[in-house]
Amino acid sequence: MSNEISSIQRLEFELIPGIPMIGKGDALAKILFEAMTKAGQRLVEGDVLVIAQKIVSKAEGRLVPLSSVVPSDAAITLARETEKEPALCQLILDESDCVLRKKPGVIIVRHKLGHVGANAGIDQSNIDHVDGDCALLLPVDPDLSARTLRDELCALAGCDIGIIICDSMNRPWRLGTIGGAIGCAGIHVLNDLRGGEDMFGRELKVAMVNRADSLAATATLMLGETTEGTPALVIRGLNAEYSEQTTQDMMRPLEDDLFT
Repeated sequence: MSNEISSIQRLEFELIPGIPMIGKGDALAKILFEAMTKAGQRLVEGDVLVIAQKIVSKAEGRLVPLSSVVPSDAAITLARETEKEPALCQLILDESDCVLRKKPGVIIVRHKLGHVGANAGIDQSNIDHVDGDCALLLPVDPDLSARTLRDELCALAGCDIGIIICDSMNRPWRLGTIGGAIGCAGIHVLNDLRGGEDMFGRELKVAMVNRADSLAATATLMLGETTEGTPALVIRGLNAEYSEQTTQDMMRPLEDDLFT
C-alpha cells in the first residue's frame, strides 16, 4: 500500500518552451533535453515529465496518409453507418479489438491497448495535411515508449525521473475530454489505499487513486489542445520513486466491465 499522495504539499507544473515540430525518426529525448537546457531548465531527482502522445507518435512514424489505406467491406459499411471516411474507418478497425457503439459521427471502440474511447485514439488535428489527408495513430506500445524516453532522459540528465505519455480521453455521461495516461515509466500509477482507515477508523475497501491519470489531466490544462505548441512539461514536488507499474496496471479487467 502506498500513501505518497497524502505527503504531497505542493506541486509545480512548468512548461518546456521551444520544442520544434517533431517528425518521423527524431530523437525525442535529446530534443526535449536540449529545449530545457536552452530555456534554463533542468531535470532533478524525482521530477515527472509529461509528454503529449502526439509528438511521441510523430517521432515513431505513426502518421498514415489516408490515400495509402485500402478500406475493407467492413470499413465501408462502418463508414456508411457513421458518415465517416472509409479509409479512416479502416484504421479504426485495424487499431481496435471491437466496436462497442456507433452512430452517425461517433465510433466507440476498445483499442488493442485496452483503452475505450472514440476512434481508437486516432487524431487528425495538429498534423500537416499538405500532401493529403493523414491520420495519427497511437504509439504501438506507449509504456515501452515511456520506458525508452525515461532511460534516455535519465542518462542525459544524470538523475532518476518518471515519464507520463498523455492523451485526451472522453468518458461516458460527461461532455468534454480530459487528459489521461496512455504510457508510464518510473512512477506509481495507482495509489492503493485498500486496507487503510478513513478519518473515523473505517477500513477502506475499494479506495484506489489513479495517480497517473490525475497528473495527466492536470498537465493537459497547460499543454492545451489547439495552437499552444507546448507538448511537454515537468511536474516537480511529487518526489516520484521508481516503480515497475505501467498503464496496464490500471486497466479494469473485462469481467468487471459493467458499461461496455
